[in-house]
Amino acid sequence: MNVRQVVPRDAIPSVDDPAFGRGYDGDPGDRVIVVESDDGPTRAYPVRYLHYHEVVNDHVDDPIAVTWCPLCGSAVVYVREVAGRTLTFGVSGKLDDDDLVLYDRETESEWKQSSGECIAGELAGESLTVRAAAMLPWNRFRERHDDGVVLRPPGGASEASGDGDSVEEIDYDEEPYRDYFETDGFGLAAHRGDGSREWNRDDLDPKAVVVGLERDGDALGVPLSRVEAAGGVVTASVGDADAVVFAAEGVHAFEHPGVAFEPEEGPYFRGDGARWHGATGESDDGRTLDRLPARRLFAFAWQDDHGPDAFYEP
Repeated sequence: MNVRQVVPRDAIPSVDDPAFGRGYDGDPGDRVIVVESDDGPTRAYPVRYLHYHEVVNDHVDDPIAVTWCPLCGSAVVYVREVAGRTLTFGVSGKLDDDDLVLYDRETESEWKQSSGECIAGELAGESLTVRAAAMLPWNRFRERHDDGVVLRPPGGASEASGDGDSVEEIDYDEEPYRDYFETDGFGLAAHRGDGSREWNRDDLDPKAVVVGLERDGDALGVPLSRVEAAGGVVTASVGDADAVVFAAEGVHAFEHPGVAFEPEEGPYFRGDGARWHGATGESDDGRTLDRLPARRLFAFAWQDDHGPDAFYEP
């Protein structure tokens, strides 16, 4: 564990009273974190907004926290109920191995965002429960969820808008992490132009996108690049769960239905006499795969949490 204070607490403001609508002013290909509901419209949270806020405290069937660490490319949705309490999360201003450290306002305990583990405070040793979610392009979300709603721009000021530690008014048309995502380096030093952490392996890029699965004490990170190299679909076991993972507008993991899938054109796969969309898990005959609770993050962050051997190998 390597925790350090980088900016003041709440210099990056969480969204605690989110508002939603149907319209979105960004580009069709903008990425959104998608959370489906049993009793309401599906909700989309644009990464373009989350760059400046990093956590949205919301209620979708249950109290949830939609979390995003730009340095780790880590999108994880957690249930906010822990040990009989409902927690509200903010941004501590600290990093642990270059990953966002959240704090809860009820006990001021601190939580590593990528793992969901409480690393300090009254609730140390507790872990947050991951909720199933997807990262999709905005146009795919709107196509699939005609009645879905999207987070409205929260506004305000954020450290992510300024140079260094300064807090400035948010302009969502800016792209504060564009250079970071386009360079080879990783971690806070790379983002600030001060070099990069070392990466001592050549079989996987440190910022390779990974879908991280955990079950029954087992952990497996499935890199998008390895799924693509296998033709766009792989199967894997994690604990007592069998998963099918598709490379389709990102990387997506579902409970394996016992069907053999073969790739078709674009994001589609053929299986059991139907055509399936790899990003949504929907078939052309009305069936839908069950999405697994998972983390979407960069390979270096998954390795920080689980070690170098916790990756899918063909």
